[in-house]
Amino acid sequence: MTEENEYNKAKERVEEIKGFYVHLLIYIVVNIFLFIINIVTTPGALWFYWPLLGWGIGIAIHGLSVFVFGQFFGNEWEERKIKEIMNKDKNN
Repeated sequence: MTEENEYNKAKERVEEIKGFYVHLLIYIVVNIFLFIINIVTTPGALWFYWPLLGWGIGIAIHGLSVFVFGQFFGNEWEERKIKEIMNKDKNN
């Protein structure tokens, strides 16, 4: 693998992580804003936790895809599988 390929892979990985953190920051800011709106307008009827919960599930899935599953099924995994399939084809 060339140094340029390694650099590009590292850059892609950093972009994935950055994307997650931007998503998380937006989630926090928007949900704080929704909480304030809920408390100011209708303090007797709390509804802010519904978007917090729904979007939170999305954040959790995004985090898992970046930090857990991305490690197992990322570019390195793809390259290993490609090499494995190519070797099987050569042997057949």
